[in-house]
Amino acid sequence: MAGRLSWGLGDQAVSSLTNFVVGMFVARSLGPHAFGVFSIAWVTYGVILNVSRGLATDPLMVRYSGVSTTDWRTAAGRASGTALAVGCVSGVGSLLVGLAIGGPVGHAFLALALALPALLLQDSWRFAFFAAGEGRRAFTTDAIAGVALIPSMFVAAHFRSVVAFLLAWGVASAVAACFGLLRTGILPRVGGVRGWVREHRDLGPRYLIENVSNSGASQLRAYGLGAIAGLAAVGTVRGAEQLLGPFLALLMGLSLVTVAEGARVLRRSPHRLRLFCALLGTGQAAAAFVWGLGLVFLLPDSWGRFALGEVWTTSSQLILPVTFSVVGASFSTGAAAGLRALGAAPRSLRSQLVASAFYLGGGLIGAFLGGAVGSAWGVATATLSGSIVWWFQLHAGLREYTAPDTSEEMTQS
Repeated sequence: MAGRLSWGLGDQAVSSLTNFVVGMFVARSLGPHAFGVFSIAWVTYGVILNVSRGLATDPLMVRYSGVSTTDWRTAAGRASGTALAVGCVSGVGSLLVGLAIGGPVGHAFLALALALPALLLQDSWRFAFFAAGEGRRAFTTDAIAGVALIPSMFVAAHFRSVVAFLLAWGVASAVAACFGLLRTGILPRVGGVRGWVREHRDLGPRYLIENVSNSGASQLRAYGLGAIAGLAAVGTVRGAEQLLGPFLALLMGLSLVTVAEGARVLRRSPHRLRLFCALLGTGQAAAAFVWGLGLVFLLPDSWGRFALGEVWTTSSQLILPVTFSVVGASFSTGAAAGLRALGAAPRSLRSQLVASAFYLGGGLIGAFLGGAVGSAWGVATATLSGSIVWWFQLHAGLREYTAPDTSEEMTQS
């Protein structure tokens, strides 16, 4: 487990660095307003990514972790085909939205439409590799994307537009997605999408709603903040989140490792799942808290300006509340991994819907009261409160899981 988790952490470190580099280049090159436009496209991508994960790769992680190679290859082909189909369909939708909106935001949606199929296909290979216990391959895939991103970003910086940066991001993901195809020799089975969704209809729809409620709340918060306080405020919040990037990226992709490991723990020693989740959540929360305090008290102002350019001036005021947000989310993801491993989709869905309502309400109420700063503190309060809901549901789910075994033992006695 330690080896697999190490590769998972390494993969997330590469993913985190990649995301940070993209955000840094855009913030430094384009300023707060354009960075706000980019952030709108970014959170929209987050929603679509979670649609793909809910339908395609979350069921893969729950039901095909540690299975035979033959079963894994078949499932990986169907899951990656589903992810690619989601990318193509959502790309068409993004294209239509971009044409309807027009202007800078519309142009960003047009560029996102071209990048989505590659972005989602690359993400599906990461899940597939971790389901097979091959974290090294997932790490290599993300590393290739990071290397391909370097020249792409420099070319995009020459054009100095949000569209150019989004396309560069998509090109780097396409290179990594092609590597996944070559490394596995598995072609995405788009024709198997209907069968895959039908086969996992007890998990997929619930995970879809759960995932979309999470990222959808973030998207609506960004849209609402932009409407209330302007696009520059959206860029300000995103800039502060960039500084917490290593842990935000880790949380976004945590299920790549922890759900599969939680499922293994559950099969071998069900009574240890709670401890696994507690160590996972507490470890992340402590690391995020230390990182945030380091940013507040140790990061030189010149370094912040180098990383974010003009965005740093306002984003630096949000580091503390964003840190508390990540701490709360860290506790939540520990419990969420346990609920996913249990296959307790109704409980995880219930937790996510409540936590998302807290998040959206806190973010928008805070925006009305205090702009970007108020929104950041509102979200911090909401995520810490939401973590309590997640752990309550995990406790109930574990009690339900062990109750039949206890009853059976009593009957035999």
